Amino acid sequence: MDSEIAPLIQARQYDEAFGRIVNAFRDKVFRLACTFLRNEAQAEDAAQEVLIKVWKALPGYHGGASLSTWIYTITRNTCLTEIRRRAARPTTSLQDPQLEGVVEAVAAADAPQPQPGQAADLEWMLAQIPDRYRRVVVLFHLEQH
Repeated sequence: MDSEIAPLIQARQYDEAFGRIVNAFRDKVFRLACTFLRNEAQAEDAAQEVLIKVWKALPGYHGGASLSTWIYTITRNTCLTEIRRRAARPTTSLQDPQLEGVVEAVAAADAPQPQPGQAADLEWMLAQIPDRYRRVVVLFHLEQH
């Protein structure tokens, strides 16, 4: 594959070369990103970022390393940067099992003020989510902070 794409890059036919790169490497880049990041959504974002970086860097590719090695190095570096970014700014995925019920509770909190009898339902829903998330919902939606 490298032998078909490298001559296009050398001939400055970047559009054609990039199209072939995307077809040949997008799945491999995604799988490598999944291996590093262990999160499909973040791996998709990283794979897109890698392809953008490859597009921007194509004019600078001079064949010192094979094309696949060059692309995998960009992928690895992009993923390592994302891992460092994550470590500096921890987040919680909305798919976290601990957040089960939070979406429903937020939707309930966004609803109009409860009628008599509904307040108990709202209290019950809030009681179903972990305390640290319940505080956030209560402060933001019920106490208008």
